[in-house]
Amino acid sequence: MIAYHHKIKFIPKLGSDTSVVEDSFTNEIIIRERQARSVIEKMAYELTFFNNQGRDLDLYTEREFDRTQQDQLWAFVVKDVVAFFWHSGTLTLEYIPHKNFTLKLLQYWSLQIVLPIFLTLEERYDFLHAGAVEMAGKPLLFIAESFGGKSTMTDFFMQQGHPMISDDKVATYEKDGNFFAVPSHPHHRPYRQEEDLGFFVENFSTGPKPVHAIYELEKSKADATIKITKLTGVEKFVALRRASEMNLYFLKPKRFAFLAQMVGIIPLFKVTVPWQLNRLSLVYQAIAKHTLNI
Repeated sequence: MIAYHHKIKFIPKLGSDTSVVEDSFTNEIIIRERQARSVIEKMAYELTFFNNQGRDLDLYTEREFDRTQQDQLWAFVVKDVVAFFWHSGTLTLEYIPHKNFTLKLLQYWSLQIVLPIFLTLEERYDFLHAGAVEMAGKPLLFIAESFGGKSTMTDFFMQQGHPMISDDKVATYEKDGNFFAVPSHPHHRPYRQEEDLGFFVENFSTGPKPVHAIYELEKSKADATIKITKLTGVEKFVALRRASEMNLYFLKPKRFAFLAQMVGIIPLFKVTVPWQLNRLSLVYQAIAKHTLNI
């Protein structure tokens, strides 16, 4: 399976992996069952996350929380489900099953949470909480407050034939003055069900591409006029800051610097979205027309 522009190899193999991976894809992350015992009791530093999907989550490391160092040992625990372990600088994650473990849960937590945390700690990507699709081969990102319409907008664009980049978390990185959007994993969840990746998506983006534009969706009255306005300066930074994902406190300076650089490069617009499904096609048409003039 391909996720976050890496070949993901589960050992043992997951029977639910229906995607096709070319042998020429060289960036490989291995996720394998750990044969050795847990070493969490030897890790002095722990960070507890808010309840997620009804589970308690904890991040552990052997050194003080800071930017990761070569060979630093990390662990991420989904209570009663699975514990993951890795050394910084490697592309191998090991896991120990717990009492409620299933292969379906392994796939969900690996793809949706653990790999984004791993790739953030390894400073390969910075993540935005956004939906994303391609239009004419160019990535468009949708950000919004919780229940603000990201998934609905992403789903509507997909229904019009646009390839999906991400349903929820968009990995980004900067290279040569461009900011690239990285396809997440080929699953789409237009509904909300805990610990569920959704259905498999065949029309999935093939690789990283420079972000064309970001649209912040503003939930409005059903009869509101559809407007698209450009954001600049502090207002633009605040919108991106709200959309920042994987907000590990000890990486805050790095993340702020990344977003500040992004502010100066990627155009960001606010879209008034009438909260009425039968007007969604008009919002789609407005965005599609607007992107042509960027």
